Amino acid sequence: MAPEREGRERAHGGRERVPVGATAATARSRSRVHLDQPRPPRRRFLPTWDPEAFGKLSERIARFIGTGRFLVWMTVVIVLWVVWNVSVPVGLRFDEYPFIFLTLVLSLQASYAAPLILLAQNRQADRDRVNLEQDRQQNERSIADTEYLTREVAALRIGLGEVATRDWIRSELQDLVKELDEHHGNGHANGHRDAVFPAEPAPGRDMDDR
Repeated sequence: MAPEREGRERAHGGRERVPVGATAATARSRSRVHLDQPRPPRRRFLPTWDPEAFGKLSERIARFIGTGRFLVWMTVVIVLWVVWNVSVPVGLRFDEYPFIFLTLVLSLQASYAAPLILLAQNRQADRDRVNLEQDRQQNERSIADTEYLTREVAALRIGLGEVATRDWIRSELQDLVKELDEHHGNGHANGHRDAVFPAEPAPGRDMDDR
């Protein structure tokens, strides 16, 4: 009962005294509730749209404006507009000479066409920038691969320079055969000379020392 009485006491302005532990627990529970629950969406007074869809639509319109079909249709509409407002009775004309309404329509069409064309050009410029960046990265990778292959080819050439080829082995064998023939010929000549002129023992050495 004592904790309940302390929690319900009123002091200093009529406020209830709440234990410190209960206040911390309440704050933690409130913060947990705010973290667990998603925030409600904010009200937006302006209309929302998908920038990607709007950009694609602007590109389609810009491509259509830049074609001969648009010029043909626009010429046909203007000619029919002028002929109708000139040839039909006065009561059926909706834009008499000097065709002020037609001028306003064409001005409105031009005022919308220019931003759409600029938007399409900006999107194309962004795509070109991305393509240029990809081409630059591809060129860097190609240069790195070329440098690596160049180093490998140089290492192979150095390694092949140290490998014994068929021509080198053949030349070495020919030199060895020549040396053997010369040595064999010198041996026969020395043997014949020793037989005719026996070699004298070296001075100061006794034959029995061997």
